[in-house]
Amino acid sequence: MAKDSYKLVANNKKAYHDYFIDDTYEAGIVLAGTEVKSVRAGKCSIKESFIKIDKGEVYVYGMHISPYEKGNIFNKDPLRVRKLLLHGSEINKLAAKIQQKGYTLVPLKVYFKGSLVKVEVGLARGKKLYDKREDIAKKDQRREAEKEFKIRNLR
Repeated sequence: MAKDSYKLVANNKKAYHDYFIDDTYEAGIVLAGTEVKSVRAGKCSIKESFIKIDKGEVYVYGMHISPYEKGNIFNKDPLRVRKLLLHGSEINKLAAKIQQKGYTLVPLKVYFKGSLVKVEVGLARGKKLYDKREDIAKKDQRREAEKEFKIRNLR
């Protein structure tokens, strides 16, 4: 298997709806063996998860990895706090950014890069309700335009 192979496991679509994503970072994640097997089987959810920086270390909270069926005593708590692995300079940069009003860190994707589990971390600003309405209106317009285009080309 190639080192640069990429297999998406979980995607956080809600984050793109609720936030403007200004910057993204790739982070490793500290997992137990049975958790890696469960992620490989696709049993991972990041819908309600968030990221905090504590004492110069980055942690993801609320990430759900289902217990591995054949894991018995080696299974960990599905919602336990997991450490993310980033370079010190990246952590310092992110810590400075989230001190600003309105910025937060959210996990966007969980994927395999080769044999390693990676998490895409997004530096995000919260959207207001009118921003969300604007996005929905744009999506509806695009859908209508595609529909018109399809009907016009069928004739």
